[in-house]
Amino acid sequence: MSDKSIIIAPSILAADLSRLQEEVETVEKYADWLQIDVMDGHFVPNLSFGAPVIKNLKTALPLDIHLMVSNPAERIQEFLDIGAANITFHAEAVQKTEERKALIAKIHDGGATAGIAINPETSLDNVGDVLEDIDLLLVMSVHPGFGGQKFIEHVLSDVKTARSVRADLMIQMDGGIDDTTALQCIEAGANNLVSGSFIFNAEDRRIAIESLRPSS
Repeated sequence: MSDKSIIIAPSILAADLSRLQEEVETVEKYADWLQIDVMDGHFVPNLSFGAPVIKNLKTALPLDIHLMVSNPAERIQEFLDIGAANITFHAEAVQKTEERKALIAKIHDGGATAGIAINPETSLDNVGDVLEDIDLLLVMSVHPGFGGQKFIEHVLSDVKTARSVRADLMIQMDGGIDDTTALQCIEAGANNLVSGSFIFNAEDRRIAIESLRPSS
C-alpha cells in the first residue's frame, strides 16, 4: 500500500491543453489536488491560465493555485471566486512583510489556505517573517516558468530546516518530481508533491501517481 498522507498534485501545465477536461479526468481518481500554474509573462517568461479557463473545468479535486505573477494582489480574487482551495504567491514578487501579511489575510478571508513560494536561489530566511502565518510553503526545485526541468537538490536543505521549525506546516515541492526525486523530497520533510511531466507523459497515470508515494 502507498502512503496517503503524502499529497500528490498533478500540474496541468504539462497536460494536453487541447483536451484539458479529459486530461484531468485521467488523474482525478488517483490524485489529491490539482495544481494550476498561473504565469503572467513578466514574473516568469511564459503565459498560462486565467480563472476563465479554470472555472470551466469539472473536477472534485481541490484547486491549488500557484501564482507566478509580478502582482499577485491583482489575481487573488478571481481564483477565490472560482473556489480555489489554496493560493500560493511568490516571496520574490512580494518583498514587504506588511504586504505579504495582507495577501495571506485576503486569501484566508476568501476561504482558502495561503502559501508562499521560494525559488531555488531564495533563502528560507527570506520568508521567516510569515512562516507562522502561512499554511503552505512551496519550495521550488526548478526555476519557475517551464516544465520538464532537472531537479535542483540543494533546496532540500530548506525543506529540512522548515520542517524542523514547523512540524505542522504543509511543505510542497515543485519541479523535476519523479519516482526517484519524490523519495528525496519526502525524506527531507515534504508532504505535498507537484508533478507535471512525469505524470502526464506516463502511459499509466495511476501507476505514475502511486509511484510518487512511499510504500507503507
